[in-house]
Amino acid sequence: MDTSRKLHARKRIALVAHDNKKKDLIDWAIFNKVALAKHELVATGTTGKLLEEELDRPVKKLLSGPLGGDQQIGALIAQGEIDALIFFWDPMEAQPHDSDVKALLRVAVAWNCIVAMDRSTADFVLTSKLMHEEYTIKLQDYSGYLKRKIE
Repeated sequence: MDTSRKLHARKRIALVAHDNKKKDLIDWAIFNKVALAKHELVATGTTGKLLEEELDRPVKKLLSGPLGGDQQIGALIAQGEIDALIFFWDPMEAQPHDSDVKALLRVAVAWNCIVAMDRSTADFVLTSKLMHEEYTIKLQDYSGYLKRKIE
């Protein structure tokens, strides 16, 4: 199993926000419009529509989070098609799809995806010099797990 993956200078960034955090994410995206223009954007349903309107640029829109969008992003991370996840989630309100959110974050960590879950971290990630150049991430070697004997 290959234990590294090259991220190109143009990153594929997934943007997700719970309803109570959508305005925060949109404000952050507008503030960082120039930096985000250098990257490919993917988002869940409503968030993607709002971003596309506010940034006046295409955003690949997936399903709404509770309808499978979080799982779609998780699958894209596992397939190596997402380089960074910016997820403004609401820690104060339970979500009907909390299990999907937990699964998304688990997959992101398992595949060493860049993750930011608040504005400060997202600012640091987006302004890192590494965000704008090629970078090789190390991947966990899961071959032992895949070859385990099941009885």
